[in-house]
Amino acid sequence: MSTRLVRRLASLYVGLALFGVSIATMVSAGLGLDPWDVFHQGLANRIGLPLGWVVNGVGALVLLAWIPLRQRPGLGTVSNVVLVGLVADATLTVLPSPHDWPANSWLPRAALLIAGIVANADARSTAAFRDGVRRFTSRKKEGP
Repeated sequence: MSTRLVRRLASLYVGLALFGVSIATMVSAGLGLDPWDVFHQGLANRIGLPLGWVVNGVGALVLLAWIPLRQRPGLGTVSNVVLVGLVADATLTVLPSPHDWPANSWLPRAALLIAGIVANADARSTAAFRDGVRRFTSRKKEGP
């Protein structure tokens, strides 16, 4: 395996793990979530499953929607579906109360989110599982 591939895979998995940690810290802080995680949290509360399971389940369902669009997920996409929810759940079990944090502000959470996005983007991996429709429509506009 080439050094470049190892670096890209490490960047991908560190980014996905940090993204899962950032979801857990935002949930723990109770200060608000991004739109998809609002949906995930609402669904988790409604059906009584852990948040990470719902994140993974919704991701898998969205990937199933790729089938009629003839989109193929890559390693990064499948890793996103599996890893982010697992890390979010694991982090929620060990995360202290937000009142116990030394710097209880949005900054540490934003820093984790940004670091995860940057590391994931640096990996030049495949599209996130929610990007299938966007990829399909842009391909249709470009023509054959």
